[in-house]
Amino acid sequence: MFIASFPAGPWQTNCYVVATAAGAECLVIDPGLGAVAGVQELVAEHHLKPVAVVVTHGHLDHTFSVTPLCAGNDATCWVHSLDRALLGDPYRAMGPDTRALVEQLAGPSVFTEPDAVRELADGSRVEVAGITLDALHAPGHTPGSTMLRTDYPGAEVEAVVFSGDVLFAGSIGRTDLPGGSHLDMLGSLRTKVLPLPDAVAVLPGHGPQTTMAAERTQNPYLQESYLRAPNLDEE
Repeated sequence: MFIASFPAGPWQTNCYVVATAAGAECLVIDPGLGAVAGVQELVAEHHLKPVAVVVTHGHLDHTFSVTPLCAGNDATCWVHSLDRALLGDPYRAMGPDTRALVEQLAGPSVFTEPDAVRELADGSRVEVAGITLDALHAPGHTPGSTMLRTDYPGAEVEAVVFSGDVLFAGSIGRTDLPGGSHLDMLGSLRTKVLPLPDAVAVLPGHGPQTTMAAERTQNPYLQESYLRAPNLDEE
């Protein structure tokens, strides 16, 4: 399997390009602000053809370049149904300061959905470009946050999970933005993250890649002392 990535935009969002091999069709995961040029460079260098764009959630730093990439490659966008509305109206999930920063960097923008959108749900299977992605709905950062798992048989790794902003190396995604829920995040950590086997490589939305073996022992947010803490956000 071919997996390449680069950090894009002011939030250094990890954008991934995934294919069975160089010279094949590919899918793009989480193309945020400034990602078009990086994707085009990888596609040209490795003779790839984008046929799908998959987003782990609807925040603008993961979706800004979805529509132009889909339009330029006649590609389909995949997004969880609960975050689909953010493709056309991403500002509803951010505060005024973030909106002002985006407009300063990119100018006033009109956001629209791609022509072809397919919705994800928990357990959905995306089969495209010879790649199979299994969707693990893990709300908390956003209502539609979804991790994407694909087999990656190897000496030490059995699968790869694109975790978006659910799980980072040593941390988790914030839950204080519009649509976020600390209670939902705790549930996702217990039921979707912790059951992942140790031999899973975690490719997050920001920062370095990690493994479930490392996170299970070193990530303070995956420890019982955190998962059993009183929920301060519960009303």
